[in-house]
Amino acid sequence: MADRNLPRHHVRPAAGQWCNDPNGPVFHAGRYHLFFQHNPGAAVWGDIHWGHASSPDLVRWTDHGIALAPTPGGRDGLGAWSGCAVVEDGVPTAVYTGMDRHDGIGSVMLARATDDSLDELKAEPEPVVPGPPPELDLNAFRDPFLFTHEGRRWAVVGAGHRATGTGDVLLYRVDSLTEWTYAGSLIDATDPVAARVAGPATAWECPALVPAGDGRWVLLLSLWIDDITYSTAYLTGELRTQGEGLSFVPAGGGMLDHGRDFYAPTALVEDDRTLVWGWSWESRTEDESVAAGWAGCLTHPRELGVHADGALRLAPARELTGLRGAPLAPGMELPAAYDIELDVTVAQPDTEVALGLGPNLSLRVNPTRGTLVLDRRGAPATATHPKPRTPEAIATVPAGTTAHLRVLVDGPLVEAFLDERAMLTEKVYPAPEGELVVDVVTGVAEVEVRGFVLP
Repeated sequence: MADRNLPRHHVRPAAGQWCNDPNGPVFHAGRYHLFFQHNPGAAVWGDIHWGHASSPDLVRWTDHGIALAPTPGGRDGLGAWSGCAVVEDGVPTAVYTGMDRHDGIGSVMLARATDDSLDELKAEPEPVVPGPPPELDLNAFRDPFLFTHEGRRWAVVGAGHRATGTGDVLLYRVDSLTEWTYAGSLIDATDPVAARVAGPATAWECPALVPAGDGRWVLLLSLWIDDITYSTAYLTGELRTQGEGLSFVPAGGGMLDHGRDFYAPTALVEDDRTLVWGWSWESRTEDESVAAGWAGCLTHPRELGVHADGALRLAPARELTGLRGAPLAPGMELPAAYDIELDVTVAQPDTEVALGLGPNLSLRVNPTRGTLVLDRRGAPATATHPKPRTPEAIATVPAGTTAHLRVLVDGPLVEAFLDERAMLTEKVYPAPEGELVVDVVTGVAEVEVRGFVLP
């Protein structure tokens, strides 16, 4: 029997061991390619390579092993850290962080695909950006991400200031992949909106700047505090020309995902949508991961856009319905992987509906409060990560009399979406097992349930 504690449908190294940040999603020669941080030697962080998987449809993924390895004695000799990928003159090219020192300060490097399979990325020996501007005293400089604005290509790099212990996003003009010019700070923690949403961080990792689809832009920031990865924030706002560069002027923002097992998202901008993947780390201890032989996986791809009212739209990629198999109804035994949609219409204030995934895990929806509560008191996390692990994780949306909940479960990984306005990702060990139960806990409601086995 397959191990229920092992994700079946998510990207992770087939050989096991360690997986963290998603890197360099790109569509080329009819396939989606997705890379990720990977330690092939142990189920702990270290000796970072780029693993590689590809898919024709975002549903069926093929693992291709290691695409990019550190170069002994080179500028990436201590690790090929995170970055993005672009297609330049028909050649897919990774733009990544080369690490050859131990203080979190990297360089921007290029590695070009040797053929259309992207199975091998050949690194250039010298970086295109050897390090941060010399006038900046930084505790982090890493994770380049390229974007296009008004026909010109730019890049952002995550950073943090040593003196103030605050985050920054550095901006570069990219005239070609080998010609980069520093253009100042795109936004830093002196901005009041950024300070409120993403301020408590000594560095902002993995910045990704993407169009929202309504003229606004969304900036994703992963909050790093003194060597500890915490959570991911987003800012929405405008890109404005400022001298020879750009400035990002945020109007609002919040937490991108309200669970405890989501970090370092990256994005692929398509004509009609933006796809986002995150890293789902472990809610169990390092010793437990080492004993299992693996740690970390990537989330399902998610669509990021805007609703008619301007709020972020956050939903599973539309292709994921292609995973659906046989129906799954309340009272049936849970399979190892499944997809459930719940539509609730309430007739009384404070009505609450619970989706029970076996006896140890439930998700409670309260439309008039606009809340989704994941209750894992029956399966508490054992991880020693400093981020607080309460028995419940809570996501909020605008209140109303209806709610739509979609939950995708793959072994231990639970990804929940409320009204396509809030996401919540948690790893739950042991993986949910038992009956699917739907209950109106309090009040009066009409409930429609549609469930599917994911074979």
